[in-house]
Amino acid sequence: MQGLDFLSLTLAALADPTRRAILARLAQGDASVKDLSAPFAMTQPAISKHLRVLERAGLVRQGRQAQWRPRHLNPEPLRDVAEWVTQFRRHWEDSFERLDALLRDVQATNDQPTKEHGHGDDDDLDAHRSR
Repeated sequence: MQGLDFLSLTLAALADPTRRAILARLAQGDASVKDLSAPFAMTQPAISKHLRVLERAGLVRQGRQAQWRPRHLNPEPLRDVAEWVTQFRRHWEDSFERLDALLRDVQATNDQPTKEHGHGDDDDLDAHRSR
């Protein structure tokens, strides 16, 4: 498995809403393919295909208990995604801080009356009215 980009595999697996729903279900506890397919309008083989994608990404593992082959969540790849996303957090925070400053400046500018926009002294208006 050397050379595989596990982050890309994980993100690709997470791109599908059915696979995200499967992961959400497995976060509650182990489940069989039959249990996992119950809420979906798809066949067990279709769910099995989704599970293979999740297994390839390392998000799901298959256990074995006698005849039952429960699937369970492996959260480690999700932690890797969270760490990757976190490195962009400072960028987002800086961008939001700059946006906040800009909005404060715009608001302050809009709150200041100016003569150019007809918000000057009332004396100017009186002078124009008497003509």
